[in-house]
Amino acid sequence: MRKTRYGTDRGLTARMFGTMFGLGLLYVILAAALYAIGFNAVFVLAISGALLFGQWWFSDSLAMSSMRAKIVTPEQAPQLHAIVDRVCAMADMPKPRVGIANSDVPNAFATGRSQSRAVVVVTTGLLRRLDPEELEGVLAHELSHVAHRDVTVMTIASFTAILAGFMTRSVMWSSMGRNRDQNTAVVFLVVTLVSVVVYFLSYLLIRALSRYRELGADRGAALLTGRPSALARALQKISGDMGQIPTRDLRQMEPVSAFAFAPAMAPGRRGLDLGSLMSTHPTLERRLEQLAKISAELGER
Repeated sequence: MRKTRYGTDRGLTARMFGTMFGLGLLYVILAAALYAIGFNAVFVLAISGALLFGQWWFSDSLAMSSMRAKIVTPEQAPQLHAIVDRVCAMADMPKPRVGIANSDVPNAFATGRSQSRAVVVVTTGLLRRLDPEELEGVLAHELSHVAHRDVTVMTIASFTAILAGFMTRSVMWSSMGRNRDQNTAVVFLVVTLVSVVVYFLSYLLIRALSRYRELGADRGAALLTGRPSALARALQKISGDMGQIPTRDLRQMEPVSAFAFAPAMAPGRRGLDLGSLMSTHPTLERRLEQLAKISAELGER
């Protein structure tokens, strides 16, 4: 993996490691339960692996298609390309493809299985609302995801949830129409419950990992550009406008919400509630708090 000039955050790395360890532990527990009852999970594992590989391999095409985004040339979008060029030069990383999605929802996303296959997309709504400094901060955030291969990290992390989901379905399907005594029925019930619990916990951990990577991308962008206040202004503008966007338009961003700069729906509530646990992004308050601290560290005026 080519190194870039994006800064590192040891605290964030430790939290991400803890989350990944938790996911691995859940996988071990599930595998042990399957082995104990003699369940043949090879077929399920193969399907899960195939879907996982497809999701990773075609991540750029799937995201572009879901948003109906189009690749633009430097002649078609000179200012956008100029900002991407500048950020890539500062980060010492290859330039990704650049796209625009015709949507009034102010947002951006980056995806791709590698830096050479990466694509960064902004919406027309974002281009209309942000000034060049704010747009640079958003693009630096998205390119931080590319530099740290977050798509690959999140895809690998999703393996446990995918496997557990398949196990739940497989157990249910295999138990239908089968003659079984009471003990067999109990075994299937236990396996089903274990699969559901593992899936739910995996889901929560993956969401936590996604929130960590968003904070990491914010920090990387702020340190790279040296203007955390510009990124904070962009966040406030986008989050403020989200509440005014029709629900129908917001739903257009849902397929790529995990890759986007801001969640597709309005900003989350304060506190540790179910909504915040399920969210792919930290709350606006948490992100602004981190950016304010970085601004103070840099002595930004």
